Amino acid sequence: FGLGLGTTITFASSHWLLAWMGLEMNTLAIIPLMAQHHHPRAVEATTKYFLTQAAAAATLLFASVTNAWLTGQWEIQQITHPLPNTMITLALALKIGLAPLHAWLPEVLQGLDLYTGLILSTWQKLAP
Repeated sequence: FGLGLGTTITFASSHWLLAWMGLEMNTLAIIPLMAQHHHPRAVEATTKYFLTQAAAAATLLFASVTNAWLTGQWEIQQITHPLPNTMITLALALKIGLAPLHAWLPEVLQGLDLYTGLILSTWQKLAP
């Protein structure tokens, strides 16, 4: 339920704060699925995923606040300043595991079962 709701909120929002909230709902919804197996590799994968996503989320929120401070706009379409534009691009690239910010993704996928790995590799990449 949380995965679908987070993705829908992110898709429907034109405001950076709502988009950030939707992305974080997605992150928080998949973490229990990742940690349901009490194997050390699953716990390690969940921790790596959480820390990576938290860093990307903090960067995205900082970039959107910086954009609002510099331009006075919170809307997603109003990214005209190059600094927040670059920061948002890097944060979203880190969130989806886009090269060259993909070093965390293979390590996380190795600690997951097939079902959770497929969700992480597909559904979690839709919203960003």
